Amino acid sequence: MNTPNPKVSSQQDGKTLTTWMPEDHSFWQNEGKAIANRNLWISIPALLLAFVIWQVWSITVPQLTSIGFKFTGDQLFWLVGLAGLSGGTLRIFYSFMVPIFGGRLWTTLVTLSLLIPAVGIGYAVQNPSTPYWVFAVLALLAGLGGGNFASSMSNISFFFPRAQKGNALALNAGFGNLGVSVVQLVGPQVIKFAIPFGGTAVLVGSTNIWLQNAALIWVPFIVIFALAAWFGMNNIASARTSFSDQSVIFKRKHNWLMCWLYMGTFGSFIGYAAGFPLLTKTLFPEVWATIMPVVFVGPLLGALSRSATGWLSDKVGGARVSFWVFIVMILAVLAVIYFISVHSFVGYFISFLILFAATGVGNASTFQMIPNIMRQEVIRLMPEASAEVRQRQAEKESAAITGFTSAIAAYGFFLIPYAYRPGGIGPLNAMWVFLGFYVTCVIITWFVYSRKGGVLHDVERYGRFWTVGKK
Repeated sequence: MNTPNPKVSSQQDGKTLTTWMPEDHSFWQNEGKAIANRNLWISIPALLLAFVIWQVWSITVPQLTSIGFKFTGDQLFWLVGLAGLSGGTLRIFYSFMVPIFGGRLWTTLVTLSLLIPAVGIGYAVQNPSTPYWVFAVLALLAGLGGGNFASSMSNISFFFPRAQKGNALALNAGFGNLGVSVVQLVGPQVIKFAIPFGGTAVLVGSTNIWLQNAALIWVPFIVIFALAAWFGMNNIASARTSFSDQSVIFKRKHNWLMCWLYMGTFGSFIGYAAGFPLLTKTLFPEVWATIMPVVFVGPLLGALSRSATGWLSDKVGGARVSFWVFIVMILAVLAVIYFISVHSFVGYFISFLILFAATGVGNASTFQMIPNIMRQEVIRLMPEASAEVRQRQAEKESAAITGFTSAIAAYGFFLIPYAYRPGGIGPLNAMWVFLGFYVTCVIITWFVYSRKGGVLHDVERYGRFWTVGKK
């Protein structure tokens, strides 16, 4: 039986881990793995709830006119887009918060903050005279859920060793992303019946609708997992750092390149998920009532493909996987354009399912690239530093870049519905723009990272996962 190495034992000061070295095999097997997994499995449902609240608009907005609200199509698209705009902006700030406040405290606070939009939306939709500006404010507050992703991914990145980091981040993000499909699956069902704290119904045709339930049903779960975060999660002392120390990532070219690529994967996933219900209702109104209960399938595929394929990028390389993901996305977008043009719902729906699945795989593969890129970069940037210093710097920069890229990509939630809206460029033109964007992602992935001479070519093709201790 292995005994813990006292030099790397996870000494604790309350809920703070004062020593944390997951790359040490003895430490990891004896202590670290159990602690890391506990934090991961509390983080996942907390993040899922954040996505639920962020995406609750995708269920409530298409129903507003049917329960008496006199909003235009352009106003409805703006409500969806505003949640994305605020979520992306908040992620920029959230991405730097874990090293400042600690993962335990920050996760607890941001989970509790979800109560504000959940309760606000739940009560605003019950009164058809509620002015539009109130809904606009609530859409911005729903962005509190969107901001959580950046801090959650940054936090989990500190807990796992390099060999398992890609899979851990894929599980956290993938199951967290399930919140998108969960709210689109549960929402249409819970609005059909009363809940104890749900208020009164609105008669739509011959059916009573409790639209507020789509938001209020999540209130007790938010409280439960905020408590779980407070009592079950940990801070890591070595992860603490100031904003000024983290801001070095703004000088790293790979930070900006990965923002571009992650916009292509996660930005597409979250934007398509946000806009898909309202886009489908707009393009195919004749089938909307029938297919509304199954719109969750697209985001579900994206979330599951992300959580299920993290191991693939760990095994063969994130850049290689990302390259082929963008190729598939280009082909899927071409198919969507064709089937919109011929007004074929079946072809449109299947093409979007492929697109969702591809974005999920790409979400995992692009995030897997970041720590490997930074391990190579710190060797170049800090040639005289010790292995320990390089390791710590690579971990901190990787975590900050992971959070920041997720922040920029979250603007896809705003940009895609904004492009679809009647006052925008329209669905067909938007899809052509997205296709052109994916072409640039293919070029960047190949030229900078995966080709012979690229940053990750030797690491991925020949298995040369250099350590930060080598020159």
